[in-house]
Amino acid sequence: MNYQDINKETINRWAKEGWQWAQPINHEEYIAATQGHWDIVLTPLKHVPKDWFGDLKGKKVLGLASGGGQQMPILTAAGAICTVMDYSDKQLETERMVAKREGYDIEIIEADMTKRFPFADETFDFVVHPVSNCYIEDVEHVFKEAYRVLKKGGVMLSGLGNEINYIVDNDEREIIWEMPFNPLKDEKAMAFMQEEQCGVQFSHDMSEQIGGQLRAGFRLVDLYEDTNGEGRLHDLNIKTYIATKSVKEKVFLKDENVFSFLILFDMMAVRRKGIRIK
Repeated sequence: MNYQDINKETINRWAKEGWQWAQPINHEEYIAATQGHWDIVLTPLKHVPKDWFGDLKGKKVLGLASGGGQQMPILTAAGAICTVMDYSDKQLETERMVAKREGYDIEIIEADMTKRFPFADETFDFVVHPVSNCYIEDVEHVFKEAYRVLKKGGVMLSGLGNEINYIVDNDEREIIWEMPFNPLKDEKAMAFMQEEQCGVQFSHDMSEQIGGQLRAGFRLVDLYEDTNGEGRLHDLNIKTYIATKSVKEKVFLKDENVFSFLILFDMMAVRRKGIRIK
């Protein structure tokens, strides 16, 4: 069994046990969202700013590792055309239940985000990606695939964990783990994960998560930080999560010579208009 299958079983078990990220919105929340009163989260506590979305009517949204009946029903109620992709069949069952209850259509895809996404290039206007990268080893693949399936000008909203939760002990009082935390390369870390029955989790630093988005071609336009929502680190207001808004530029230039030429061309155009450049 590979580590993703272990994580699939783990998420399914947590969902059956009442995991907070497997609790779907209720009917009243759905109706309120159709009337413009809604919020979603990518991290434990803070709501995503509404101006990160703009007008969602008719926009195609991919909920990436976003099963559980939380984000996608809300965004559907707000006017988006949603697709949810998740590796947990239990989380996708909940999506089907909410869609049937509220009478809307949603495309539901059971797939592993460590593989090529099962969508054509430039399919979506938004990728909504709540915290989930901690369950995969290679996050840069996810950003590259998200970039591929987004339309030019499309937006990716991501919830990301920093390394802090993987440094400390269970009581969040002592630093006990060396980074990176990778059970596939550290027998002690794997034994700990098995003892805690927490699947197979990985720490990722910002060079992987912010740098990975930039290297994929995204432009980072905004971010905010968040806490665990509970526990000692939360009580001390220590930020353990970050949410990012990144854009797939309509024109992405990797060639520095081309970029320099366009800057020079733009300066010449300004001079022709009689504007002095100091």
